[in-house]
Amino acid sequence: MTRLGRLLLGLTLAALPLAAAGAHDKHLHGGGEAAKTKASMPAALPGPLPFKVGGPFDLVDHDGQTRGETDPEGQHQLLFFGYASCKAICDVALPRMAETVDLLEEDGTIVRPVFITVDPANDTPAVLKEATQALHPRMIGLTGSPEAVEAARQAFQVEASQVSRDIKGRPIYAHGSFIYLLAPDGEVLTLLPPVLGPDRMAEIVEKYL
Repeated sequence: MTRLGRLLLGLTLAALPLAAAGAHDKHLHGGGEAAKTKASMPAALPGPLPFKVGGPFDLVDHDGQTRGETDPEGQHQLLFFGYASCKAICDVALPRMAETVDLLEEDGTIVRPVFITVDPANDTPAVLKEATQALHPRMIGLTGSPEAVEAARQAFQVEASQVSRDIKGRPIYAHGSFIYLLAPDGEVLTLLPPVLGPDRMAEIVEKYL
């Protein structure tokens, strides 16, 4: 487990009652049903974060444009690492992130949803465009060279390892599962566990804006 994982687990156990057995900062793709269980974990970690996470990255968006950690339109961002063919935690976290963005917009707050792949070999810009636009019209999908994606993962302390292949021969990964709230300049403000519902996520995000 990474240092981030150990810190998050310790802080969560100390400050937040776990609402679902086995909640953790990683998941292993298998059934995925436990991850889809609606559970109410209280707030994300209260800021400021007691550890350093996040940093610069240089990736390519689903339209082929270079993009880093800052938002060119000065918007806050919700960031998640996963991959387009994921059928486990990504199927929970990404729709909830999109719903959270819509709830915030209803209150007049615009937040950008961003998705960084952990599978750059298969998640081309075209693949990511189809996947992200199906979830939310403002979601940005990011990919790049294996080295560039690895640098982004290391900056955000996101582990990813291939554990198997699906029936189509596509890789199945275990990977980090937190959603990161970023300031417009790319600073990580807090982390949100995907077991939170969109209403609770929106409530927490608004406290940081």
